Amino acid sequence: MRVLVTGGAGFIGSHLCEALLAAGHKVFVLDDLSTGRFENIEHLPDVTCIIDSTLSQDIVRDLVRDVDVVYHLAATVGVQLVVNHPIRTIVNNIQGTETVLQETCRYRRRLLITSTSEVYGKGAREVFHENDDRVIGATHLHRWCYAASKAIDEFLALAYWREKRHPVVIARLFNTVGPRQTGRYGMVIPTFARQALLNEPLTVYGDGKQSRCFAYVGDVVPALMTLMERTDIRGEAFNIGNNEPVTMEDLARRVIERSGSTSDIRYIPYDQAYGPGYEDMRHREPSLDKIREAIGYVPKTSLDEILDVVIADTRKRLQHDV
Repeated sequence: MRVLVTGGAGFIGSHLCEALLAAGHKVFVLDDLSTGRFENIEHLPDVTCIIDSTLSQDIVRDLVRDVDVVYHLAATVGVQLVVNHPIRTIVNNIQGTETVLQETCRYRRRLLITSTSEVYGKGAREVFHENDDRVIGATHLHRWCYAASKAIDEFLALAYWREKRHPVVIARLFNTVGPRQTGRYGMVIPTFARQALLNEPLTVYGDGKQSRCFAYVGDVVPALMTLMERTDIRGEAFNIGNNEPVTMEDLARRVIERSGSTSDIRYIPYDQAYGPGYEDMRHREPSLDKIREAIGYVPKTSLDEILDVVIADTRKRLQHDV
């Protein structure tokens, strides 16, 4: 098939492009390189890359018309970027997704939209199911504009399915990590790995008791491709992640141990890191029952294996920088 990947020069997008090429597809990438990097895909000689934005409707229309399926990964991501640039976050996420929906619906192209665990907001549950109610913070707290904008993306996608039978499926990603991810906008594991390898203090925000689950990109990408292939699950949203929760302070300790670092841990209040009024959720673990039943998804890569891969990748980057 001919496949369009928006945000294909990003961390997850570049791994998806690799897998699509390995499966024999022709791949086109649309990325404005605002958070993606051309270096992520320059080793893929058979990828056609268009450097532009999903806000450019004519570009999106021309690309969608000439492909068979579309993976929509382009979005503003990263806590630091969201807090610092809320307008960019809201416009990119909502208007960009609306443009992709309009054009894929126009040409009846199958579409997968990547959403986020952030749509669950600050709910008090430890394990989140796809149909759980959502709890979002006040509108004056810009931290929640990402969650709200991605939720609007989901509402739009499901409305297109309901009203126009547009073939769309939604993947809610829970903290995907792996090679090529950087800590530039607040991604925690590559940030910890870099700090540990430089023997700098690992910066843990808040009290460090908040827990997350981290999924390996090599487990997530095949699930995205399988969701796209299935025609009986359109108009549905699926969690994709891992079920191995870890607190941030325990994560920092494991990174220090596995990297052989002499670093210590420095706790930084949320207000100091992100400004007054920043809110976070204590626990975030996905229920994987629905996706397991639908496509047999089971995460295979343990947290320690993920850490070893990311530490090795970060060490290589540091050596390259030197």
